Parts: sequence; C-alpha cells; structure tokens
Amino acid sequence: MKKRILITGAGSGFGKGAAIGMAKNGHAIIATTQVSSQVTPLREEAQVLGLKNFRVERLDLTDPYDIAQAQRWDIDVLWNNAGMGEAGPVWEIPVDLVRKNFEVNVFLPLTLTQGVVRRWVSEGKKGKVVFTSSMGGLFTPANWGTYVSTKHALESIAEALQQELAAHGIKVQTINPGAYYTGYNETMADNPFRWLDDNKHFTKRADLRKGFDDFFASPEGKMDPKEMIDRMIEVVPGDTGKFRNVVPKKIEDMLKAHQLAAWDNQI
Repeated sequence: MKKRILITGAGSGFGKGAAIGMAKNGHAIIATTQVSSQVTPLREEAQVLGLKNFRVERLDLTDPYDIAQAQRWDIDVLWNNAGMGEAGPVWEIPVDLVRKNFEVNVFLPLTLTQGVVRRWVSEGKKGKVVFTSSMGGLFTPANWGTYVSTKHALESIAEALQQELAAHGIKVQTINPGAYYTGYNETMADNPFRWLDDNKHFTKRADLRKGFDDFFASPEGKMDPKEMIDRMIEVVPGDTGKFRNVVPKKIEDMLKAHQLAAWDNQI
C-alpha cells in the first residue's frame, strides 16, 4: 500500500535521498526543510525527476507555527529525521549548547509527534512514527556525549511510545545509522572549535582535532550513505519490521557486544 509520508530534515543527506527514493516507489512525500532557501531547489529537482507525488515545504521545528501547520497535514507516516549535533568533551562543553541540542533533537520532535498522534488517535487512524536515532543512541564514545545523549533519549521516547500507542494501532520504529559520510558528522565535529579555548579548557584543540580526523580517516568513519538510504526506503513505509534498525550489520554486531560488555564494566 502506498503511503503519505512526512519527512523532517529532507533538504540534504539521508532525508533527501530516501525521500526521492520513496517517491520513485510511488509513495506521496511531503519533504520538509528547515531552511527556506532549500525549498525551491528541492522542488525543482523533484520536477526534473518527474516526481509529481513529491511536495516540498518548509518545516523549521523551532517555529511553533510551522509545527502547528504540519500537524494538520494528512499523512500516514511521520518520519522525525531532522536533527543537529554538538560534539566535544561533556565535562567542558557549555551547558547552553547541551540544552540547545536536546531542544532540537528531542523536545521539538516530541512536540510535533504529540500533535500528530493525538490527531490520529482522535480520528481512529492507524499511522506510524519513525525516529532517526543513531548508532550513538546505543553507546557513548568519548567527545560525542552531548549529541548521542539526545539519541539515547529518543530511544527511550520511541520505546515508550511503541508501548503506549500499540492499543491504538500506531506503530513506532527507530533507524540507527552508522557513521555514514553525508557531511553531518564531519560538520558536527567542527562545532567544539567555536568555544574550545586552549587558554581556558583542559582539552586541547589539537588533540581533539586529531581524534576526530583519525576516526573520519578510518573505514568506519567514512561509509557510503547509499547503503543506509536504500534501507530507509524500505523501512520507513513498511507495515512490518523490527522496532530498531541498525545499519550496517557490523555496527549492529559491535553494539550488541558493547551492550553485553557493559554488564561487566568496572570503574
């Protein structure tokens, strides 16, 4: 069955690629972007591709009027894909940046989701909510703690929603990408250098930069996003499937081993 799917954060990366792919498969897409300047180029790209079932709108989650408008759209699937990230040592990062990351990645998607599912429940509609989490929603590497803690929160919210909404026939899933090379992680790694000061902080800029650069130079830090996009095209509109969807398989295996080892972790 073809679905009407609302995607946040569809102006680039996973969201854009999967939105186009799902439209090609016949689903009716509302692809939303945070930035107004992304709307027209994406509309034009869809037109060139001949996608008549591809609608592009601005949806800035920080704008309550944008959220209220989106909550009125007639959709079958809400895919909360938009997000941002703050990196750097948790013990030194300014707390206002932590609050901002939780606002964008947790509180605002939850606000959007609450309005959508309340409407579905009142109308007796059996919809579906998908959250783009992360491999970082299931473990915590040093210097990524702020960002991945927001994804840990999303994991809990999604798990609670799945139980709470099951009686209403509303399904909930998470998608947990590895470190695919979309530019998202790479620009996130630049963020701490706005505030990190060798004259004030114990963490040195050169050491942090080297750690990030070494990771992104590794195969695990630079995976081709096509694999993840192809999987998203299957998962998001699907009527069945796993609650949690980690890609690639080697990252799923690593996370399972990490969670098992956590029971024996010593201080």
